[in-house]
Formats: sequence, C-alpha cells, structure tokens
Amino acid sequence: MPPTKLPESGNPLVFLDITLGGEPLGRIQIELFKDVVPKTAENFRQFCTGESKNSAGRPQGYKGSKFHRIIPNFMCQGGDFLNNDGSGSTCIWGYKNFEDENFTLKHDQPGLLSMAVRDIHPASMKLPLTD
Repeated sequence: MPPTKLPESGNPLVFLDITLGGEPLGRIQIELFKDVVPKTAENFRQFCTGESKNSAGRPQGYKGSKFHRIIPNFMCQGGDFLNNDGSGSTCIWGYKNFEDENFTLKHDQPGLLSMAVRDIHPASMKLPLTD
C-alpha cells in the first residue's frame, strides 16, 4: 500500500479496512473535518483508532462492525458496533449522543462521510458514506 499523504488542511486522516465474508475489499481513507466539526471529528477518530473505552474500560470502536444498510448508487451506513443493526448509539463521552455542531458542509459529491442522527439533531456513532 502506498504511503498515506496527510491533507494540507492539517485535519486528521483515518481509515477503515473493508472485508466481505472475511475477504479484504480495500481500505477507505477519510479526512475528518476537525476544522469545521471538531467534536464530531474526534468522536469518529477515536472510534476508528479504538482509543475510546466503554464503561467497563474495554476498547470500543468500528473495528469488526458491519454496514447494516446499503442502498445501491446512494449510500451505505454502518458503525453500530453495539448491536450491528443501526439501533445502537453511544459517543466517546459516555452518553448516547451529542449535540450537532453545525450544518456548514453539504452532501454534494460522492465519498462524503456523515454522522447519522436518530433524533432531530443529536449525533452519535453511525456513519453514512455517500456513493
């Protein structure tokens, strides 16, 4: 795999290794817009790295979680590492969700990452990716 080139923005870069039936499909590299949504970016970053710990002190994060919703030519959604079906919700601060930071960024191109919301606005851990 070629070396990762960090974004000029200084924003963090994380990755997800994707498999299907145990077979590797590839790596998705994601620039987190810490300069726009710092709490959301840090929440996602820690779930990617496994730095976040649950109430029992065990690492929690996206490793081994599933894409529970796939809509061809639109998006895939995953990140529910609690239940693997989209019903689980937590954040790195130990509660179910946190307040939205802003709505500055628009979903106007493929490959963008979002944090899904279950209620009107609070963010949590699920991650839709646009196609």
